[in-house]
Amino acid sequence: MLSLSPTLLFLNPISLSPPSLQNQAQAHPFNGGNPLSFTPPAKQPPLITKTSRPHHYSSSSSSNSSVAEQQEEEQYRVLTATRSEYNNIVILESDNSKVLLLDDSGNVHSILYKTQKWTNSYWDEFTSLPAIIPKGGPIAIFGLGGGTVVHQLLHFWPYLVIDGWELDGILIDRARMYFGMSELEMTTDNNNNGGFLRVCVGDALSPTANVAGGYAGIIVDLFANADVLPELEVAQTWLDMMDKLMPEGRIMVNCGGAKEVLNGGKEWQVNLTIKALCQAFGEEFVNWKKMPDNESGNYLAFTGPLPDLDLWSHSVPEKLSSAVNQWRPCKSLS
Repeated sequence: MLSLSPTLLFLNPISLSPPSLQNQAQAHPFNGGNPLSFTPPAKQPPLITKTSRPHHYSSSSSSNSSVAEQQEEEQYRVLTATRSEYNNIVILESDNSKVLLLDDSGNVHSILYKTQKWTNSYWDEFTSLPAIIPKGGPIAIFGLGGGTVVHQLLHFWPYLVIDGWELDGILIDRARMYFGMSELEMTTDNNNNGGFLRVCVGDALSPTANVAGGYAGIIVDLFANADVLPELEVAQTWLDMMDKLMPEGRIMVNCGGAKEVLNGGKEWQVNLTIKALCQAFGEEFVNWKKMPDNESGNYLAFTGPLPDLDLWSHSVPEKLSSAVNQWRPCKSLS
């Protein structure tokens, strides 16, 4: 089975460039041709999850080489390849999963496994948010992509109402066709008491990305051209987003990779998004963690006081019970 770990997805990003895929896609089954197959070269750079520092990861270690050899036989075909105003959209399928690419970086923007919900990457962490936010309020996802997080949230927290904000309407159309997004838009309960996804096509950072009474939680996963949106590195963006929360609501963010070299400061200070969050909320009310390098290596953050970790640990799916204990405040409350 393919793992989403950056060192374990051995596709050559160069071979997956959108122009070549657009030509090759003419042969895929939906255009009347034969399925395309890709045999990942073992010694090529890996296909990685969204991060602002893709060169952190290497497939040169002996353990990675053995994994590459095991996965050389994994074959992919192109389900769709098209250009929109915002993205070069490519969706690939193997026997085990579907992956969404949006630019020339080779970064995976969404993944959908066919037999499991967990991705073994940063997306899994977002599944812990509902346990520490006000119950009954809607959740927003800023940067919906193919809907990886929604699949997880509605599986483990089926009562949630989720607003998924995505700028690219063509991407939404493809996600409905190939990533099961249409099913997410239907209620999880025949009595209409269950959760569901409301797709919102538009700018997640605009004032219109809001609901009356505010969101109980906002998940932010906004990238372009293999990097965090520059707006996320500005404190005013987070001050504006704070106004979209209901009382005691929280924001959880994929902050990407390190942008600066650590020179005697705190480790989280190498990430400009976390620095901007601290300027907006105060260091005592921003919590952070860094994912292991084999699970994307990204920095994550969430706002508000650090919750009781024992209670939180017992309130989340078992896979995350130890992971939530790794969160730390940027500055401890005195």
